[in-house]
Amino acid sequence: VTRLISTREVILWTALNSGSPARWTVWCRNTARLLMRSRSFSETRTGGDHSAGLPSHGIHTNEGEGKRDTAVQPESVEKLQSFEHPTMFHNEVHCSQPVANKNVDIIKIKRIEDIGYAQSESVVLNAFSPDQDARLSSGLYFEDGKRHVDYVLVYQYKKSNRKVLSSRHRGSVENRQQEVDIDPNMQPSDFPEDDRRLRREEYELNLLDAGLELESDEETKAYGLGFVKIHTPWHVLCREAEFLKIKMPTKKVYEVKQKTGIVSKISNILHKITSPLRPKVEEHNNVTYKHLSYPFSREKKHLFDLSDKDNFFSSTTRSTIVYEILKRTTCTKAKYSMGITSLLASGVYMAAYPLHDGHYRGEATEPNDRKLLYQQWASYGIFYKYQPLDLVRKYFGEKIAFYFAWLGVYTQMLIPASTIGIIVFLYGCATVNENIPSMEMCDHRANITMCPLCDKTCSYWKLSTVCATARASHLFDNPATVFYSIFMALWAAMFLEHWKRCQMRLNYKWDLTGFEEDEERLKDHPRPEYEARVLSKVLKKELQKKEEKPADLVEEQPNKWKNRVLSAMAGVKLTEQEKLTWKDRTPAYITNIVGILFMIGLTFAIVFGVILYRISTAAAMAVSPDAYAKANVRVIVTATAVIINLVVILILDEVYGAIARWLTILEIPKTDKSFEERLIFKSFLLKFVNAYTPIFYVAFFKGRFTGRPGKYTYIFPHMRMEECAPGGCLMELCIQLSIIMLGKQLIQNNLFEIGVPKLKKLIRYMKAKREAKLETETNSKIPRQYETDYNLEPFAGLTPEYMEMIIQFGFVTLFVASFPLAPLFALLNNVIEIRLDAKKFTSELRRPNPAKSKDVGIWYNILRGLGKFAVIINAFVISFTSDFIPRLVFMYLYSPDRTLNGFTNHTLSYFNVSRFEPGSEPLEPMALGYQVEICRYKDYREPPWSSQPYDLSKEFWSVLAARLAFVIIFQNLVMFMSDFVDWMIPDIPKEISERMSKEKLLMVELFLKEEQTKLQIVEALSSQDKERTEESSDECPKEGLAERSDNYAGGADSSQSHLIKETDVI
Repeated sequence: VTRLISTREVILWTALNSGSPARWTVWCRNTARLLMRSRSFSETRTGGDHSAGLPSHGIHTNEGEGKRDTAVQPESVEKLQSFEHPTMFHNEVHCSQPVANKNVDIIKIKRIEDIGYAQSESVVLNAFSPDQDARLSSGLYFEDGKRHVDYVLVYQYKKSNRKVLSSRHRGSVENRQQEVDIDPNMQPSDFPEDDRRLRREEYELNLLDAGLELESDEETKAYGLGFVKIHTPWHVLCREAEFLKIKMPTKKVYEVKQKTGIVSKISNILHKITSPLRPKVEEHNNVTYKHLSYPFSREKKHLFDLSDKDNFFSSTTRSTIVYEILKRTTCTKAKYSMGITSLLASGVYMAAYPLHDGHYRGEATEPNDRKLLYQQWASYGIFYKYQPLDLVRKYFGEKIAFYFAWLGVYTQMLIPASTIGIIVFLYGCATVNENIPSMEMCDHRANITMCPLCDKTCSYWKLSTVCATARASHLFDNPATVFYSIFMALWAAMFLEHWKRCQMRLNYKWDLTGFEEDEERLKDHPRPEYEARVLSKVLKKELQKKEEKPADLVEEQPNKWKNRVLSAMAGVKLTEQEKLTWKDRTPAYITNIVGILFMIGLTFAIVFGVILYRISTAAAMAVSPDAYAKANVRVIVTATAVIINLVVILILDEVYGAIARWLTILEIPKTDKSFEERLIFKSFLLKFVNAYTPIFYVAFFKGRFTGRPGKYTYIFPHMRMEECAPGGCLMELCIQLSIIMLGKQLIQNNLFEIGVPKLKKLIRYMKAKREAKLETETNSKIPRQYETDYNLEPFAGLTPEYMEMIIQFGFVTLFVASFPLAPLFALLNNVIEIRLDAKKFTSELRRPNPAKSKDVGIWYNILRGLGKFAVIINAFVISFTSDFIPRLVFMYLYSPDRTLNGFTNHTLSYFNVSRFEPGSEPLEPMALGYQVEICRYKDYREPPWSSQPYDLSKEFWSVLAARLAFVIIFQNLVMFMSDFVDWMIPDIPKEISERMSKEKLLMVELFLKEEQTKLQIVEALSSQDKERTEESSDECPKEGLAERSDNYAGGADSSQSHLIKETDVI
């Protein structure tokens, strides 16, 4: 039987021809036992030689319970053992020899791999060198101390139930048959622990079929956790690298064209000046030669330098290959679930992650990339240095490296923006004593009496009391802010163009020029939630069909197990046969729309509540006996309201993030890429509204709809709309923007990022320490690297990191006209943010799965949209929020000497106090010590003695026309200048474009030369064969024919070796 029928054929034939899974299980176990006895008999007869039975494969065994090495286990023997001894995966070593023969010192291993190449013999020793012992104790290698751990799977088990499970599955065949016969409808889900274990066993067998090497470890310091270490052998790396079209450097190098002349001298000078700013790591910025890169191919191995096979594929490449295998490996017991994501979601595995290279601190720690990154990248003491992006990319992958590259470019571009902002602020400080409007407000001799700010409780007040506010407003509301707004609009365009050029340089440097998103999209696997929803849809359809059939119609019961095996054999995914339509997603879409609108409405309601707080607090403080409170009503109310807004924003940010994720999960996107894009859109929309709604209110709505004395606009009875100060709302907008921006950066971006991961790490450590007390034996063990990494925080993606920077970019660009120091505070925050994120990635998080990317994705489009939106917002802030346009209109239309003398009096209208509505007049009309007959208020209206009292004056319409004209001119001018900058600066630097073209030409020349060499060899062989044929034509035809055949074979061998030498020379 073992000679003619493979185990896979036996299993599939049985599944296809058995109607009951219970009968199939019993038959398969009996067959497995028969095959094992037959194989043992064969071994006895042949003296241990397996030539008469199943193929022989040497197995390196490890003594001690809880260890197993399935490195080179043939799938037929493995599946037989898994059915004969289901607990062998955890309690025994996979071995094709009797247990008594396990104590072997040296075992020769030889195996024909599935790629068709015979591997050379290798020897595995049971005695390890001191270096191997150190490797073994670190947890970075297998038990043999040679094979590196590329990936780790973590599962949970109940140690208290191990003996019960073992006794249940180690029973005799008759007992197991009786158990099944008693309850033939028993399903694996009736025993959750057994179900998960069976799924793991099948999944790991399939991983072995894919060529991976596994080793299990349950004797760890972590209580109740088992670890499956995965190693990728060389032939699997080659196969998968070819399938994934991974670019690798070839032997062919070319000289990079260097700058010459004065450009070269300037470049050398700059390089020497900036040398102290460069980290002490190996970088490749100024290379003279560069290797050509080409997608790896097993047929073209001669193109690549394979002298060091252990380091040819980097650790990120190996992790990528393992993760791709894990995602596409099937598990039929998991109900059509495809890959590791489904098993993680169902709890079969607790975690899956690549290992860090080792510890990141300590003098005894061996040098590794993680330690180097921690020292030269994650330290706050080197905040002034450049980032080692090549090392970041090597360790974390391109996607994370692009984030830090973008953050570095953004931070660098903030330096000129913050410098100009400081100059604008200093200009305001230097000219504050020369500002005529503020001097007029501070003049006590003017004796301007202002109308009450609220009904009844508020009294008349002097304009000179707001002198400090007026002087402070000039610091941000001066002519320089207009030019600064134009500069920042152009800065945003230049920043995006500069980033695109840097992005192309990195694409060339990191060999991503041929990488396409379509290739990445082909590797996207359906998410487990999507698969579960499709499965439920299919089962629902089958149930409906059964109910629709007539009761008297008797048909053969469908063999579900047969259909499942057929699907697995054909490799057909359920998600390709059945898909979710818009009808299936309609409830989720409706929920999304309603939920987002509700959240936006909640934000507006909270802002409205803060407005009511401001109005009521101002009225209450107006009647306070405290003189200081009366004199500083505006400052106190504004500051407290902004703090309330900040606290609400911080709370709602966390709430909206969770709600956005919940709404995205309801949509059930098919792939992780689609899930991420939808989550980003919802999160950005909700957080944008949450962060900027209070600022938009102050900038564009406060003081616009207040009415006039005698006819105010009321929200509720005796609660009228707020008014802006005589100097305008720009100062209040500046206070609002600065407190919210600085509060978010200090509390949310820094304290939360530092405190929350450390708190979670402490909780996990205390929990693990408490559970470890249950096993005193393992307390003395030193945790290995895979155990230490499991206690770290899982990587949650780059969305939170990008989101906080995008919101900050909005603060910097949208309202920069009201707060020129915003770029400076953003720069200071980002200098800390880079090192904080670096520290988090190297020491607080598990190593993420490496992901390829050629850009920052959808975030670039959001940045571009914010840059365009910022132009419009700044135009409206300058024209409607500040007094820049009214001053220009006054100077050129109404001022006799073209100065601002009399501007304050020009902006104030007159009101006769006898026209107050009944019940709204002040309770203390003599608060100023004299009877007030006429008070002033800020507006452009006709005086009470005109023919149309209190109507809008012609000055109002002149100012409004000038404001609208400024918005149109400013917007179109700045948009044109931005587009002009975009057009002038090419996306791809000239030297990079030339190098890319040169690489393509050199690669074509390389293959043409190789083809020419092959043709020359073929022609030489043909000519030699022809000459030999002519020489032997007079001899015996038969002997000549035989000799020609032998010579042709020998010539082919020599030509093949000559071809290999030629290609190596090339």
